[in-house]
Amino acid sequence: MRIPAQVEYIISALEQSGYGAYAVGGCVRDSLLGREPVDWDICSSALPWQVRECFRDDKLIETGLKHGTVTLMLDGRPFEITAYRVDGVYSDNRRPDEVTFTGSLRDDLARRDFTVNAMAFNPRTGIADFFGGMDDLKSRLIRCAGDPDKRFNEDALRIMRALRFSAVLGFSIENGTADAILRNKHLLHNIAAERIAAELGKLITGVRASEVMYDFTPVIVEIIPMLGEMVGFAQNTKYHHLDVWRHTLLSVKNAPEDVVLRLAMLLHDVGKPRRYSEQNGTGHFHGHAEVSAEMARKILTELKFDGRTVETVTRLIALHDTRLSPRPEDIRRRLNRYGEDTLRLLIEVKRADSAAKAPAFRRERLDALDKISAQLDRIIKERQCFSLSGLAVDGSDLIAAGMARGPEIGAALDRLLNMVIDGTAANDREELLRLVKRQ
Repeated sequence: MRIPAQVEYIISALEQSGYGAYAVGGCVRDSLLGREPVDWDICSSALPWQVRECFRDDKLIETGLKHGTVTLMLDGRPFEITAYRVDGVYSDNRRPDEVTFTGSLRDDLARRDFTVNAMAFNPRTGIADFFGGMDDLKSRLIRCAGDPDKRFNEDALRIMRALRFSAVLGFSIENGTADAILRNKHLLHNIAAERIAAELGKLITGVRASEVMYDFTPVIVEIIPMLGEMVGFAQNTKYHHLDVWRHTLLSVKNAPEDVVLRLAMLLHDVGKPRRYSEQNGTGHFHGHAEVSAEMARKILTELKFDGRTVETVTRLIALHDTRLSPRPEDIRRRLNRYGEDTLRLLIEVKRADSAAKAPAFRRERLDALDKISAQLDRIIKERQCFSLSGLAVDGSDLIAAGMARGPEIGAALDRLLNMVIDGTAANDREELLRLVKRQ
């Protein structure tokens, strides 16, 4: 393993003062997988006041003294240093009520969530692996370190973390751990909504997100009960060969690994069961996009997703059933209404949705979306006009041409813009001024 110079400095300084020190947890896991760690954490036999003494000339932030953690700032980056500890009772299913410091690295690693996160590394002594983390990395397996029921009762958020790691790393979940996840899913109600949302946002962008959510449908329904209405709900239409839930998960898989797009696909049909009607044995879902958008807003707001994500996702869901045409004038009209960013996201939503429909109807719809995307690219590249800001004239031009100030200026500009968008007038200053004078 290669570690940053700052981590080498921290470990060396602690060792020179007589303490044990290791890089620990996710940074070790990711390094062994060939991934670039986001954060580097260090565990040490040194107690917080001893760490403070070792780094008295460096900037220290006393972030979690109760749990034995201080943060050392080096070159503008934070590095958490935590004393070896044994956790006490978790009365809130989230954090220990108290901790006991220990001189044993093994005891410290034993309290951690999964075997692949319960490894430590020292550049002089190598990997410390007491619980089979290396074997599980090679087997691509998520397994609790110790008794899984105990691990999840200590911190129920570990349930979501297990699903997240499985989805992001592409690992399977060991059978005993999987069974414990399902047994203890109700404990997630003790976890703050924003914590759930943070894990869900990472999970849903994972390479195995749809497979994990299918295998652990009861957990996903536990945190978003409205999704339960989709499970097993037959669509009874030639355009769909899957029930609403399985169609939804396939559309998630088809979408780019972007949290907004994946959330939009997860919730785009959540209102379908509430809008179902049947005629001559064929299912219909009139108005489901609007109902799904309302339900999605409620779900995302209750999970405390940020406002921008809520607004973008709900808008995409409300629009996802809109018919798009490759005709230039229609695309310019959509650009005027939605803006380029939203229109490009909407095309991705419709592409993911179309690819999850019955095979007989996929190719035609996907080809049409390719044509729409190509036409959109051309319009943007050629800087064709689709908004007032791109119009060759503005209010001052109309006033200079003799039009009186007032609301008629805005109305005239709107008429000119519509003519340009529809292709009945060129976006040319002289031509537009001639048209104004004729009106």
